Amino acid sequence: MGTRQQALFIIFGGTGDLAKRKLYPSLFELYKKGFLKENFAVIGTARRPWTDEYFQDVVRKAVTDADTSKEDADEFAQHFYYQSHNVNDTEHYVTLRKLAQRLDQKYSIGGNRLFYLAMSPRFFGTIAEHLKSQNIVTDNGYNRLIIEKPFGHDLASAKDLNNSIGRYFAEDSVFRIDHYLGKEMIQNIAAVRFGNNLFRSLWNNRYIDNIQITLSEALGVEERAGYYETAGALRDMVQNHILQIVSLLTMNMPASFTESDIRREKIYALKALQVYSPEQVEKNFVRAQYGESSAGLKGYRQEEQIADDSKTETFVAGKVFVNSENFSGVPIYIRTGKRLSKKTTRIDIVFKDVPKNIFGSERLGKNILTIIVEPKGEIYLQMNVKKIGQNFGLKVQKLDLLQVEDNSVQIPEAYEKLILDVLRGDATNFTHWEEVAYSWKFVDAIRNAWDNQQIPLPEYASGSMGPQEADDLLARDDHHWIFTSENDNRD
Repeated sequence: MGTRQQALFIIFGGTGDLAKRKLYPSLFELYKKGFLKENFAVIGTARRPWTDEYFQDVVRKAVTDADTSKEDADEFAQHFYYQSHNVNDTEHYVTLRKLAQRLDQKYSIGGNRLFYLAMSPRFFGTIAEHLKSQNIVTDNGYNRLIIEKPFGHDLASAKDLNNSIGRYFAEDSVFRIDHYLGKEMIQNIAAVRFGNNLFRSLWNNRYIDNIQITLSEALGVEERAGYYETAGALRDMVQNHILQIVSLLTMNMPASFTESDIRREKIYALKALQVYSPEQVEKNFVRAQYGESSAGLKGYRQEEQIADDSKTETFVAGKVFVNSENFSGVPIYIRTGKRLSKKTTRIDIVFKDVPKNIFGSERLGKNILTIIVEPKGEIYLQMNVKKIGQNFGLKVQKLDLLQVEDNSVQIPEAYEKLILDVLRGDATNFTHWEEVAYSWKFVDAIRNAWDNQQIPLPEYASGSMGPQEADDLLARDDHHWIFTSENDNRD
């Protein structure tokens, strides 16, 4: 059983898709594992005029599956309460405060409050202000604010958003969620790098030839078309998920495995990102849109809510440099896109060739450390070994370092891990404002260069791994993508 936590959750956007798909099931897992039990309650708020009973039924349906007992789901749902709420109406916060005080006493919570803003960022400042002015923030417990992306759409708007929150909540009480940081295999990066002298010694520009990061999605924009048209792949995936992965791969070893030391090194890595001029953007970055497919799939411009002449990219590939002592000169190739051949998140660390090949005509394969984050957690190392037989020949062999196949071990969902971190006050796996700022500074240079370009966006075939230009980007350096649509590097 876990150490039990006492907290009142107030979820703004409590009727939304995120709450139903991720937040309520994650809270239920924490409940079943004993981290939450008697001393917690949840207030869901939104504009809809729901009753407590209707809200509890929604929660029950959200957490019920084949392994859930009706008794557990019923007991859990009894801790949920609903407040119809207009975030701009001060009187609604008065009502919310009274409900919060009543539940605090009923469940002996001790004034601990988590405010989860699962709604549009344009409301963040208004909500933060009212939480403070209407005394919903308590004096006798902790008060923590959890916010979702997008955190602004450029550096200027991100600064405005941060200032609007910072007037009422200190930085150490703001938890910016990037759910990739809650994924098991992303957290394994630190274990592999700093827990093994083999890799710790080789993790630098003397031995690493290049790094490749792929976040590919098989689906199109689907129901997110309206949001996606204003964001695009660069803002939606590169500014947050990909650059967070870059920071974990290139940061120096922290003095200790603590929130402050890890954060310091991540900030340093992001600060060392080479910010490109418009000419460098044109040379080092590729963007494209998915087109119609022979299987009848719509192209991006044929999707509902998408303009016929849209220039929003659904695919980005680029070459990134982190100008730190250990990684200066190492190209980091990144790519992400919609409607690609396979949903996967993977990292390939490609090591340099041996200085001298003593095996004559025998071709040596690359040493590659691959971390597969999705669809299932896996790490393997590609190395050269002798073929079995009388003659001496070499072959490439993949050594599995970790493969999660034990069905008795349940991997916690990312949101479950991150919510528990917030309850414990551990911000290690959340993004600090400085990380956000340096990421936007890098991304803004690319976005601004693109906005001033008049060249048409290339299209790529749905079900491929993107346009030819993304392959050409690596070919110019005499490199190639390790993962392709024809070969998933497990053959």
